Amino acid sequence: MTKRALRNLLMLLVAAASASLEAPRLAHRPLADATVELVDAPDATADAVTQVASTVSSSHLGFDTNVYPGDKAMDAWKRSGDYEWVGYYLSAPCHKDDSWTGKRAHLVDNGWGLAVIYVGQQTWGQSYGPTTVKRVVVSKKSKSAKHKRHVTRTMTRRTVTPVATTGDGCSASYVGAAQGRIDARDAIARATREGFATGTVVFLDVEHMDRIPQRMRDYYRAWTAAVLADGRYRPGVYAHTKNAGTIYDDVSDVYDQAGREDEPPFWVAGSSGFAPGRVPSDVGHAFASVWQGVLDVVRTHNGVKLPVDISVASVASPSFAQ
Repeated sequence: MTKRALRNLLMLLVAAASASLEAPRLAHRPLADATVELVDAPDATADAVTQVASTVSSSHLGFDTNVYPGDKAMDAWKRSGDYEWVGYYLSAPCHKDDSWTGKRAHLVDNGWGLAVIYVGQQTWGQSYGPTTVKRVVVSKKSKSAKHKRHVTRTMTRRTVTPVATTGDGCSASYVGAAQGRIDARDAIARATREGFATGTVVFLDVEHMDRIPQRMRDYYRAWTAAVLADGRYRPGVYAHTKNAGTIYDDVSDVYDQAGREDEPPFWVAGSSGFAPGRVPSDVGHAFASVWQGVLDVVRTHNGVKLPVDISVASVASPSFAQ
């Protein structure tokens, strides 16, 4: 159960307790007045239950694709009526393509909900680059007149090389708290230039890891803290289901330290059991607000074929959820 769900449960318990305390008061009221209040109470409770149930059971289909398909393609897919929202990629360290830049207004005007994505630094399977050992031969003349010969010795020098890069600014060797703060400022600046309103959720893309190195934990914690401190946007995370629990706990701690009462939005990837119409928490994490369950498929709508990943969300526009 998430912190928000726990708070809601406590509120319901308080309400129930209040209702029990009202019983003696109603016993001394005129029968007609008491009857009205008692009749109205179940209706209010039913409305509240309906509202909560609606929120919990909501399922809104969306997709994401790395490169912007073009206005005509997006319009064709929207007319199909199958998808309500789309992932919106900000240009980022590990996503250099800028084809989505400037498309926010067109998409919103055509009825698309959006999930804003920032692909920050990744571990690419390592916490940092492997240690490379270089053996260097140094020739040095002895200062002793008695030993007028060259002494040769071998030195070992260690250097660190990034595991992989996908362009300037994207490297496993950059993963860490300092870079998290730098990339947070970059994400904020790019979202601002794109015209996203205050309160928009920006999902930090954290790709699957067999284990989560401390450097990566430092990175996404620092990124989250910096976005919260700035105050313009709400930091969320895209994570694989195997990593999501640890990342959620870490990011929730950052939210708590910032004095926030809301839950960090989480977009969780995992294919097991996915189907359109299912709800995000069915991925196996109660805190999930988006579930990506189909990866790397090709779909055709209104004659337009696109390579996509498919998700369900609890709201029709994941980055504009309150």
